[in-house]
Amino acid sequence: MRFALTAITAALLLGGCNYARVPDPKMSAHDAELVAMVPHYEVDNTYNRYLVEDPTGQAPGTIVVDTKSKYLYYVLPGRKAVRYGVATGSEAFGWTGEAKVGRMAEWPKWMPPSDMIERWPHLKPVVDAGGLPGGADNPLGARALYLFQGNKDTLYRIHGTNEEDKIGQSVSSGCIRMRDVDVIDLYNRVKVGSKVIVM
Repeated sequence: MRFALTAITAALLLGGCNYARVPDPKMSAHDAELVAMVPHYEVDNTYNRYLVEDPTGQAPGTIVVDTKSKYLYYVLPGRKAVRYGVATGSEAFGWTGEAKVGRMAEWPKWMPPSDMIERWPHLKPVVDAGGLPGGADNPLGARALYLFQGNKDTLYRIHGTNEEDKIGQSVSSGCIRMRDVDVIDLYNRVKVGSKVIVM
């Protein structure tokens, strides 16, 4: 993994400014209405959505998350990739490994896991209510990709966020957060079964 991370970093440095902005995805009226309700922050230009030379060497259709650089790559044919800025797990809760997209959801319901309830008991009423419905106040944002190993849910997700100002930071409980417009774009590209590498 260390070699792969070094290779990605080197490729980015050698690649210079060889990238182009990727247009926003088309949104439904429902998506546009809910996304407009989420506080919007200008992220550092580094974390905008770009078409870049693929630094991962993975097959097209693979998602690669570089937790150190705070980038998520979706690999395209022709040695290209879409690069997104992300927020990742804080040091204590970071997760790495290989998984697949086992489930996909639009404006998903959020159910805090039991270990999160232990750390933050104030979230217990959310569990008691059966979870938080999807919407602008939901921390999973516009879309969620549920990461599985075999047939087992890892409980880690790639998902949107209602805290865009945290993109580029290590702040989550292990999940990979994206701006809502970015996670919608990614969601439109992937399918259940897509390979995910988090390093």
